[in-house]
Amino acid sequence: LEMSCSMGVQMLQILGLVLVLSTYYCEATLRRKFVIKETPYTRLCSTKNILTVNGQFPGPTLYARKGDTVIVDVYNKANYNITLHWHGVKQPRNPWHDGPEYITQCPIKPGGKFTQNVTFSLEEGTLWWHAHSDWSRATVHGAIVVYPKNGTSYAFATPHAEVRIILVYENAGEWWKQDIADIYDGFRQTGGDPNISDAYLINGQPGDLYPCSKQDTFKLDVEYGKTYLLRLINAAMQDILFFAIANHRVTVVGTDASYTKPLKVDYVAISPGQTLDLLLEANQPKDHYYMAARVYSTATVVGYDNTTTTALIRYKGRYTPSSPPPLPYLPYYNDTAASVNFTGRLRSLAVGDHPIPLPVPRKLTHKFLFTVSVNTFPCVNDSCAGPNGSRLAASMNNISFESPSIDILQAYYNRIKGVYGTRFPSKPPFKFNYTADYLPLALQTPRHGTEVKVIEYNSTVEIVLQGTNLVGGTDHPMHLHGTSFYVVGWGFGNFDKKKDPKNYNLVDPPLQNTIAVPKNGWAAVRFQAFNPGKTIPMLYKFIMILIKCFSIIEGIIIWLFGKKISGVWFMHCHLERHLTWGMEMVFII
Repeated sequence: LEMSCSMGVQMLQILGLVLVLSTYYCEATLRRKFVIKETPYTRLCSTKNILTVNGQFPGPTLYARKGDTVIVDVYNKANYNITLHWHGVKQPRNPWHDGPEYITQCPIKPGGKFTQNVTFSLEEGTLWWHAHSDWSRATVHGAIVVYPKNGTSYAFATPHAEVRIILVYENAGEWWKQDIADIYDGFRQTGGDPNISDAYLINGQPGDLYPCSKQDTFKLDVEYGKTYLLRLINAAMQDILFFAIANHRVTVVGTDASYTKPLKVDYVAISPGQTLDLLLEANQPKDHYYMAARVYSTATVVGYDNTTTTALIRYKGRYTPSSPPPLPYLPYYNDTAASVNFTGRLRSLAVGDHPIPLPVPRKLTHKFLFTVSVNTFPCVNDSCAGPNGSRLAASMNNISFESPSIDILQAYYNRIKGVYGTRFPSKPPFKFNYTADYLPLALQTPRHGTEVKVIEYNSTVEIVLQGTNLVGGTDHPMHLHGTSFYVVGWGFGNFDKKKDPKNYNLVDPPLQNTIAVPKNGWAAVRFQAFNPGKTIPMLYKFIMILIKCFSIIEGIIIWLFGKKISGVWFMHCHLERHLTWGMEMVFII
């Protein structure tokens, strides 16, 4: 008995020692405070109140290291419901804090508070956070910077400095007299397309080419011979953007917080929701140079903002700068070849301390074909503002998603009936020539529904996202919550299940969370449904402190004591009007 007690004491002493050591060597838990409130901002010669976080636009940057957890206390002091989403953060075993309204949570009401745990696992690089309620993300958004773990480094030479570059689309009257909420309500009421913007922004500023803007243009001072890491985020509401820097090439080294093989380019194409890590070498004659962004838009029936936003690169030293500074070459607004030529060359990188975080699935348990379409619903007496008096809509596999009034995650766990169905189709209900120039009007009308696709934990999934030419074809930047996927293939026209898979890249496809399906084309993605998997009961929670540094031990503990939990993960188009119209679906894993 004495020996047993002695061994027990020794075990407790050892556990206590490990607990103390773990506070020094395990990943950190950080805490931030986000206050949602209205703040006056002036752009384009006029002032209006906008929703902000902590009074900042763009909002504060969230900094962490790979493996950290950041606790964010969100206080809603505005007059609107709101939620926050941590875009590209996988949130392992933590779907409750993902953020999309009525998918994983009900909104935070005015005067309310919600604490979110943001758990970083495999991510390393640049991500971002944004509101996921109505169109609040137009101004409620900010960067996330995930540094390598302590003791490791970047998968590229450490730059001399880092710069956050947020490209923002001033959409739906951003600086007009009407505010975002009014315009959101307006186009939903009329059934038409939302109004186009007045300006694009770089780091919250329109730039020299807009009225009342030159004084506040974002400026980046560089020193000749040094290398700078640009963290590029497209926070646009509506458009893919081309971005370039006059007389400079940049090297792409990451996308969506995953490393890529170095790709040196004159310009980039970046979709709403996507991030890029770029290395800029300050190797040109000392001068001022514009960086600039403008729209890439292929929709023929939709207007677009044809303005160009700029920021300024200024070399340090004594010299007389060019006046005006040179502008970069940017592809023409509908240059599809330029867009896919860039995105099609991205390749994932595995090197040293940075192996490929997830294997490329080869043996598949599920193959899905999802059409992504713009649609219409008929209106009484053709009274709406869409084509031929109809109401504009959007769909996936001919289902225009209807948001429930109870969040799906809550309904799933509480077994609340009538909130959603489980019959989201694995393929389109009607097979037709999806990308034909002329399609029957009868195909334009989808059906309403709140359907989910249920798949088992650890399933290996391929989704072919097929664009259609219904109403009018365009690019669709599709985003999946809760995981990243490998983009194994893409093409134009209708996907051919016999021929096209032969050209898949299963060796080094890019690992992304957002991919632009090309106009009247398709993109194939693969992922393993590992999230959330299992969690452990409270009795064993203290063990997690001890094993947080050791993923193998963590896996054993979860396998021994774990209880299976399910995740609810949103998939949707990141063009905000398409999301509003219903181009979305939900996975339950």
